Amino acid sequence: MAVCPQCGATLNGGPCPRCQPAMADNIASALCYLMLGVTGALLLFIEPYSHNRRVRFHAFQAILLNLVMIVLWAGISFAGRHVAMLLSPLFMLACLVLWLSLIWNAWLDHRMVLPLIGPMAEKHA
Repeated sequence: MAVCPQCGATLNGGPCPRCQPAMADNIASALCYLMLGVTGALLLFIEPYSHNRRVRFHAFQAILLNLVMIVLWAGISFAGRHVAMLLSPLFMLACLVLWLSLIWNAWLDHRMVLPLIGPMAEKHA
């Protein structure tokens, strides 16, 4: 009778049902960005993705990006009414394009490392 070397479960001639992820790494990585920091934080605690470096990188990058977007949005809001009305649509469009490109690159299993945020996410992953 074979035993899984990672969790100790008995194997019935195939991969371990406990250790085998429910979805592929690229799908889990793309899901990290879906609801920005929320799904990224969830995937940091769900097994087996909590130990997967690739998924953890995307989760941390999504969380940090969400925090930066909130800070920048608050800064634009305090800049003044006319400046905020001018910059808000441009900022939202840039955020949308960045969000879609991060999801697409994670889906294709490419690692898009953002400046300043990406190295911090790599360090925590």
